[in-house]
Amino acid sequence: MSDNTYQPPKVWEWNKNGGGAFANINRPVSGATHEKALPVGSHPLQLYSLGTPNGQKVTIMLEELLALGVTQAEYDAWLIRIGEGDQFSSGFVDLNPNSKIPALCDRSTTPPTRVFESGHILLYLAEKFGHFLPKDPAARTETLNWLFWLQGSAPFLGGGFGHFYNYAPVKIEYAIDRFTMEAKRLLDVLDKQLARGRYVAGEEYTIADMAIWPWFGGVALGSVYNAAEFLDAQSYKNVQRWAQEVGERPAVKRGRMVNRTFGEPAEQLHERHSASDFDTQTEDKRQG
Repeated sequence: MSDNTYQPPKVWEWNKNGGGAFANINRPVSGATHEKALPVGSHPLQLYSLGTPNGQKVTIMLEELLALGVTQAEYDAWLIRIGEGDQFSSGFVDLNPNSKIPALCDRSTTPPTRVFESGHILLYLAEKFGHFLPKDPAARTETLNWLFWLQGSAPFLGGGFGHFYNYAPVKIEYAIDRFTMEAKRLLDVLDKQLARGRYVAGEEYTIADMAIWPWFGGVALGSVYNAAEFLDAQSYKNVQRWAQEVGERPAVKRGRMVNRTFGEPAEQLHERHSASDFDTQTEDKRQG
């Protein structure tokens, strides 16, 4: 797999044994693998997710809205264990035919509204509740510039760099070099932008920060892929300043705990159905 002798066949065929860490869930077709309805809680907003960077975007947004006193943003967060294939249940596929977390069901509308793709969920919530997306057309456009920058950049950082550096069953120098170069270029883009203002889109904290921080802030602070030293993340001074500041926000601290199944038990809240769950339902308390 790592040598130079491989030649692609004329027609590719799926080899279940060639998928590395994700071989048990990756497949070349879409659709449900089993029948199972999604659970529904008491709040209008029902989130089905996992505490990956993409999942954290939405829980951070919801916790930030609640911190502002937007009680309509109360939500139930249900755990989707992607390693076990929960995203291929019939209920989840109905909510998101692409079988990726996070997915949101807004039951305050008739009929309920499905919202998928993490960037779109942020935009949907910002427009629904009127926060974290500037009203001024120029500032709004700049915020959306960076929101979509992240949506286009995250696959290079995650599926590219993160996969080949951290998850691939063999270390392929070409692939790691290729995506490391791109990851560092993107960090440089972000660093230069953050030299211009306190937050990504200027002086105002927006959905652009909420989208970008779990990915690039996580890499910069060493919580994603254990790659901070390899990427020389400390050299991106503006990213470091911003990553640390955003990471200290109470709503960000709460949001990154929701649907989290790894790390310190005190920082894992597998499901969230009320604000009190942060005090009573984290894994350290459940296991104790």
